[in-house]
Amino acid sequence: MDYLQAIILAIIEGITEFLPVSSTGHMIIASSFFGIAHEDFTKLFTIVIQLGAILSVVVLYFKRFFQSIDFYFKLLIAFIPAVILGLLFSKKIDSLLESPVTVAVSLLIGGIILLKVDDWFNNSSETEITYSKAFKIGLFQCFAMIPGVSRSGASIVGGMSQKLARTSAAEFSFFLAVPTMLGATLKKCYDYYKAGFILTDDQINILIIGNIVAFIVALLAIKTFIGFLSKNGFKIFGYYRIVAGIVLLLIHFFIHPLTII
Repeated sequence: MDYLQAIILAIIEGITEFLPVSSTGHMIIASSFFGIAHEDFTKLFTIVIQLGAILSVVVLYFKRFFQSIDFYFKLLIAFIPAVILGLLFSKKIDSLLESPVTVAVSLLIGGIILLKVDDWFNNSSETEITYSKAFKIGLFQCFAMIPGVSRSGASIVGGMSQKLARTSAAEFSFFLAVPTMLGATLKKCYDYYKAGFILTDDQINILIIGNIVAFIVALLAIKTFIGFLSKNGFKIFGYYRIVAGIVLLLIHFFIHPLTII
C-alpha cells in the first residue's frame, strides 16, 4: 500500500463509516481494485483507521459522553451481542471479508430494505433509549458482521424498530460505534501481534495519516448526514446501494472477477 492508496481508503472510511452504505464493503471493493486487498497490512489498515473515524464522534458529541453513568451502561448492553458473536464466529467473519460478491449482494439487499424503512417506521418519534431498546439495537448491529451490511444502517434501523426517531437512532448508532470499533481494532491488533506481524516505520506513518484523514472526513460526514437524514430519510441511500450492488455484480460476472485472495 502506498500513501495515495491509503489516503483514498481513509476518505472512503470517513465518508461511509456513519452512512448506511457499509464502510467495510466499500473499502474491500476499493482495495480489491487497487490489487492490495490480499495484503495483511491492508486488512489491518482498514480496521485501524476506524479509530480516526470514531474519534470524530467523541469530538462532536463530547458533552454527551459525560452526561451520566447510565449512558455508558446502555452502550455496554448494546455492545455485548457484538462481542459474543464476534468471538464465536471470528474465523467465519474473516472469510466473508474476502468476498466482494458477498459485499455486492449485501449492498443490493440492504438497499431494498432501506427503500422501505421510512414506510415501515414512519411513526417512530421517541427519543428515550431504555436498556431493552439498547440491547435490541445491539442485536441489529450484529448483522453488520456480514460485509456489505452497514453497521450504522443496521443499528439505525434497529433503533427505529424500537420507535426511536431517525435522528435519535442515528446518534445512538454513532455512540455505539465507539466501543464497537475500538474493540474490533484492539482485537485485530492483538491478533496480528500474536501472529508476529511487525510494522515498518513506513507502515506506521501510513496508519497515522490514514487516521487523520478518516477523522477529518468523518467530522464532515456526520454533520451532513444528520441534517440530510432528518429531512430526507433513507431512500437515496437505498437507491445508491442497489445501483452499487448491481454494478459490482455485473463487473464481477461479465467483465472481470473481483478477487481478494
